[in-house]
Amino acid sequence: MLWLILLVTTALAAAIFTGVLRRYALSAGLIDHPNARSSHSLPTPRGGGLAIVTTSLVGMAVLCAFQLLPVRTFIALGGGGIAVAIVGFVDDRRTLSARVRFIVHVGSALWCLGWLGGAPPLGFGEHPLTLGWSGYLLGTLSIVWVLNLFNFMDGIDGIAASEAVFVTGGGAILLAWLTPATAGAAAVVAAASAGFLLWNWPPARIFMGDVGSGYLGYTIAGLGMAAGHESPPAVWVWLILGGVFFVDATVTLVRRSLRGEKVHEAHRSHAYQWLARRWRAHSPVTWSVVAINILWLMPAARLARIYPAAAGWILLGALAPLVVLVLISGAGRHEPSVL
Repeated sequence: MLWLILLVTTALAAAIFTGVLRRYALSAGLIDHPNARSSHSLPTPRGGGLAIVTTSLVGMAVLCAFQLLPVRTFIALGGGGIAVAIVGFVDDRRTLSARVRFIVHVGSALWCLGWLGGAPPLGFGEHPLTLGWSGYLLGTLSIVWVLNLFNFMDGIDGIAASEAVFVTGGGAILLAWLTPATAGAAAVVAAASAGFLLWNWPPARIFMGDVGSGYLGYTIAGLGMAAGHESPPAVWVWLILGGVFFVDATVTLVRRSLRGEKVHEAHRSHAYQWLARRWRAHSPVTWSVVAINILWLMPAARLARIYPAAAGWILLGALAPLVVLVLISGAGRHEPSVL
């Protein structure tokens, strides 16, 4: 009963607070106006992701109060998450330099790893590989990348919020008995994201902004790290669940880097962005991602959960078709100079 009350309350609070934030954004002029590098066609208020930040953190605090989430895990997720959210909130109001954002992102990643005790061992059946101090480097790069890729992938209505619901909700379902503490926190994040999604589903009435996308990316990466400390094979499950975002963002980054483009600059060359222009709508693209997640990645993640010794191969098998799919869709393809 506690879980039901907590999750329903979190989702309702997120939905209500998002509505409040929408009214505030409209009155304060916090509006995303369409431009040559955006995928929307109508001015839309932004910053609604603050509802996800506040309600999920309150929900995780409740878990701590009932001793269902270790305090150190809450501090790892909450401390860095708040820092990332603050930088995103400021950037939503006035543009910050890439250097400032990067410094805060790296510092937040190190904060998370410090409180968790470093990066988790990589689970290979009964013989997990302990990374030691090298894990701090790999873990920092991983958290910063997931944090930023969530921002990159938050470009059309509903895609980032629905992905957050799937990854955290799927992780909570699949790992409830294997990593109960992390699964509980993930369920709270899923509920908060679902409440926001009611306003963000196509056609979106508010965008989450950097305050929400950065926080979600950081929190999802942190949850994956924390789950790995509870049970090393759980890392593979998290990697598979996030497959769509990982593949599209990574392939796009690699192709743009090879052309010598500035990867931190805004662009519209992700696979999902090409598809949104080709199909002239956001909803079919978002629904396609939802379908891939539920029909392909969820079963693959379940297999990795059941057969941890083969999880690495299952990961490769799950992501390889996605690489082909995003390449066909246009991920990283050169954009015309005038769009």
